[in-house]
Amino acid sequence: MIAFLIRRLFQAAIVMLTVALISFVLFNYVGDPINAMVGQDTSLQDREKLRQDLGLNDPIPIRFARFVANAAQGQFGLSYRTAEPVGRMILERLPATLELSLVAALFALCVGVPMGVYSGLHPKSWVSRILQAVSLIGISLPTFLIGILLILIFAVGLGVLPSFGRGETMKLGGWTTGFLTVAGLKALILPSITLGLFQLTLIMRIVRSEMLEVMRTDYVKFARARGLKSRAINFGHALKNTLVPVITITGLQLGQLIAFAIITETVFAWPGVGQLFVTSVYSADMPVMSAYLALIGFLFVTINLLVDLLYFAIDPRLRTAQAATRAA
Repeated sequence: MIAFLIRRLFQAAIVMLTVALISFVLFNYVGDPINAMVGQDTSLQDREKLRQDLGLNDPIPIRFARFVANAAQGQFGLSYRTAEPVGRMILERLPATLELSLVAALFALCVGVPMGVYSGLHPKSWVSRILQAVSLIGISLPTFLIGILLILIFAVGLGVLPSFGRGETMKLGGWTTGFLTVAGLKALILPSITLGLFQLTLIMRIVRSEMLEVMRTDYVKFARARGLKSRAINFGHALKNTLVPVITITGLQLGQLIAFAIITETVFAWPGVGQLFVTSVYSADMPVMSAYLALIGFLFVTINLLVDLLYFAIDPRLRTAQAATRAA
C-alpha cells in the first residue's frame, strides 16, 4: 500500500508540474502582460522598469521556479481586469462551483444506479425501455440546450424554480453555502440536474451492462442453486461487484463536472469559477485563466489519486496482485 501511494504521488507531482508549465506559458507568452497592466501613454522607460520589477527579464528557469513556488501558495498575481488578487477571486467563487458539482454528482449517482440496476435485472420490461430512451436523450442533447429547456419549463412556464443566480447564501467562516436556505436549495435544482444529467445516463448504462454481465457469471448461478433469495443475490453479490467500476467512473466524472461546469454556470448565471473563467477569456485576463487551469489540474489529480486509493481498498484483486509481485 505504501509503495502504491508513493508511486501515485510521484505521478501526481509530474502531472502538476506539466500543468504548471502550461499555465506558465499561458501566463507569460500569450500576449504581453505589461500591455494589459499599463495604458498607451506609458513611456518605454516606465514599461521597462515595471518589467524589471516584475522579474520578466529574469531567465526562464528562474521565472518558472518562482511561478511554481507562488502557485503552490495560491498566489497568481493580480487580475488585469479588476486589479484584485487572483487567489482571492478564485476562493470567493470556488464554494459555488464545488457545491454545484457535488450536488450534480450525488444526483447522478443516486438516480443513475437504481435506474441501471432495474434495467439490468429487467432488461425486457417496458419501464427499462423507457429508461433506455431517457438515457439516449440525456447523452444526445447538449448541456446548454438542456438548461434552456429546464428554464423554459420550470422557471418561465411553471414559475416554481429560479432561472439564474445562487439564491440566498449563508457565510460559514470563509465558506459561503446555499445548503442552509430554502432559496439556495431551490436555486441548486435546475443547474445541478443540467450538469449531472450526462453523468447520470453514463452511470445508468455502466451499471446496466455490468449487472447483465455479472448475472451471467458462475458464482451467481451457484448462489441461485444454493437457494439464496433473489434480493441477496441481486444486491449482496451482483450489485457489490458492479459498483467497483462505477466508483472509478464517478470519481473521474466528478473532476469533469468541476472542469466543465462552465457552460452550466453561464446558462444559469451561477457565480462560480467557471463563469469567472468565461469573463476572463473575454477580457484576456491571463492570470485568472492560468490560475483556473492550475486549479482544475490540481482537482483532477487529487480526485484521481483518491479514486485510485479507494479502488485499491475495495478491489482485493489489486492487493493480491501486489502481494504476488512482492513475493516474486
